[in-house]
Amino acid sequence: MPPIPLASISALHLGEFLPPLMACVVYLIGHSIRAQTVARERKAVSMGRRVAFACGVAMVTAAQLPPFDGLADSVLMAHMVQHILIGDIASLLIVVGLTGPMLQPLLHIRATRLVRRLSNPITALVLWALDLYIWHLPIFYQLAIRHDLVHALEHACLLWFGTLLWLALLGPLPKPAWFSNWACLGYVVLVRFIGAVLANVLIWSQTVFYPVYNGSDERRGLSALSDQNLAGGIMMVEQIILTVLVLAWLFMRFARQDEERQSLVDFASEHGLELSDARAARAAAAGTGARLRERLLAGVPEDPAGALAVDGAHSGARNGDDAHPGARNGDGAHPGARNGAGAPSGAGTPTDRRRSPSHSSADR
Repeated sequence: MPPIPLASISALHLGEFLPPLMACVVYLIGHSIRAQTVARERKAVSMGRRVAFACGVAMVTAAQLPPFDGLADSVLMAHMVQHILIGDIASLLIVVGLTGPMLQPLLHIRATRLVRRLSNPITALVLWALDLYIWHLPIFYQLAIRHDLVHALEHACLLWFGTLLWLALLGPLPKPAWFSNWACLGYVVLVRFIGAVLANVLIWSQTVFYPVYNGSDERRGLSALSDQNLAGGIMMVEQIILTVLVLAWLFMRFARQDEERQSLVDFASEHGLELSDARAARAAAAGTGARLRERLLAGVPEDPAGALAVDGAHSGARNGDDAHPGARNGDGAHPGARNGAGAPSGAGTPTDRRRSPSHSSADR
């Protein structure tokens, strides 16, 4: 059997696609093991979420394998499609596949605990924007084309910061109190505005920003400037479609949550029970309305402070696909609450509170 030419091996760009390929295998194995664990704890991850996560990871892998990866190195339009698949769509699917119980072990590790702070909407948006524009500067964009390891780093950054971007909007981590439904809509619009600026620069510019594609474009009978303009057009069209889909989904989710909130309030009123609008809204947002109804009938008290799950709260969700990681048994209530929907830690029966009259803020 004749030896494989070194040129053929080099054309595979092993340094570029092997690191993400190995990382994707680790992601899939870790997600599968954790999903089985939470299923045994009666907090099973829905099949839809598992499929979304698997599709996102598969998309990251496929986008960086030959022959598409080789085409992306020689045609800017293909490279733009590669970045869209990794940074926008795959990252979104991965976040859809995550739940509070799935993330709990990661947030107990010192090295990954920073994710909770980085997923603050403002922080995530700024980091994503910086990542997008820095990698599209000619010096870094062309450096990635010439060096496989730099290219692998570029794709990893697009995936990581894209995941942070969606995690801040759709993820199960606690959100700031100010990040209301209208703030979510504004977040999406601002994200797309930032991307649209870059897309318009590529579409309308009469200067070739990435001369590294000149030779390969000429061999295909394609103008380097036309390649760049079309790449910007692809980016713009993708952003429009994705924005419309995300906004439509958000509107439907908000309507569903408002309907559930009102249903919980009506339920409490019909049974002569006290229920604050804030507590009902938390349960509706966390998807734990049925559990809250059970707690209301059982007479579980509400946290008098009406604490909301806020940024910087403790992680450790144990129930529900959509529950915040900090709410162990609550309805999207204050992270760290262990007994009752929104009740502070240690707030069991009145007798229990008399026996333990004082609790530190850390316990709450």
